[in-house]
Amino acid sequence: MDMKTWEALFHGCKNAVERFVYFKIPAKADAEDVMQEVFLTAFQKFSGLKDPLRFKAWILSIARSKCADYYRSKGKAQEIPLDSVPEGNLVYGRMGFSEPSPVRETMALLDRKDREILELTYFRELSQAQISSRLQIPLGTVKSRLHTAKKHFREKYPFSPDEKGAIVMKKLPELLPEYTIEKLDKEPFSVKWEELWGLFIVPKIGEELSWANYEAATRQRIAYRELKVRRKAMIHGVEGVEVQEIRRHRFDKEQDGKTCFYAAQLTDTHCRMLAEDYEKDGVHNYLTFLDGDDFLAEWGYGENNCGRETQLSPKGKILETENGLAASEERTEDIVGRYLVTIDGKRYDTIRVIGWHSYYGEYTAAEQYLDQNGRTILWRQFVRDDWNFRQYGKRWTEMLPDAERLTINGETYVRWYDCITSYIL
Repeated sequence: MDMKTWEALFHGCKNAVERFVYFKIPAKADAEDVMQEVFLTAFQKFSGLKDPLRFKAWILSIARSKCADYYRSKGKAQEIPLDSVPEGNLVYGRMGFSEPSPVRETMALLDRKDREILELTYFRELSQAQISSRLQIPLGTVKSRLHTAKKHFREKYPFSPDEKGAIVMKKLPELLPEYTIEKLDKEPFSVKWEELWGLFIVPKIGEELSWANYEAATRQRIAYRELKVRRKAMIHGVEGVEVQEIRRHRFDKEQDGKTCFYAAQLTDTHCRMLAEDYEKDGVHNYLTFLDGDDFLAEWGYGENNCGRETQLSPKGKILETENGLAASEERTEDIVGRYLVTIDGKRYDTIRVIGWHSYYGEYTAAEQYLDQNGRTILWRQFVRDDWNFRQYGKRWTEMLPDAERLTINGETYVRWYDCITSYIL
């Protein structure tokens, strides 16, 4: 194959290779060095590639190999003697030391029958009738066996229901509880914010969360999500976790009951989406971080899609002025003030995080109030007055004349809906 073929194939895949390497190697200088090695090796071995249709898979396999070489060399240079590591409930993976899932550890302590019935019920989400058919036992036996298994699990689980670390799912109310937001004359605090952007769950195995959207005008619940972080996931050689989302929707029958999956990655410094799957026109679609603008427009964040920084502190990118908020750049977020949020009588000391974004020219803004644990207490969605004008044929100040307003860079934004999560229950 000639040089023109090389150039055409190379330029068609160059961005995908760069995204792959940046995802694998956070250090920008090191990533650039590895990319140079990838491109040089690919150029030198190009003549041996028989099928040009396999070029993308072929060059990504070279990138994967070079990244592995990089980590092997780093490992040899940074060996840590085992006797210097303190004992504790830690496991080690590519993303560093982490706590193992207490749920999985407890499951391992149970006998086979208990594990089987709990696995089928809570991890595979089969109905009791399906379990009865699968195990060929009466429905009454399924119910009694499940009751016994749950009792044994509670006895061995290391946390009581009220202890920090236990996850207790509760149903979010149909009507949004009354709340107030009061500005405090205090400096905003910095916080470790590990929630997955837009989904509110921390992408660690064993985490569970539910959240709901409420119309700002009526306070009625319009959508409900149940999320679980189920297991490890590998996307194009990048290690993350799988997040399952079950959607409940009051008005949209197509969305109601639908199950979707995401892959995400949490490191010591960043949290980012790796992939999503969704159904469109009866076709199951898989969209990953290598799929260009279609993925980046929805989930991309940060330089080279490195993700959102987990260490959050005020940066001066969004400021309060006499005329509202002033943002220095598009698709950004920043801490803007400290507030006391009271929901249904419960009081929370929070920072107000403003996220300002543009999707294909349509502008939205979000207010997110985080407590000192880095968890969302309240989330409020605002849309610019002309948002989706072609669909609605009206401005939002006309459709929601009594709704709360927000001004960003001189433009009016209208509060559309609110969100709370099971974290606050």
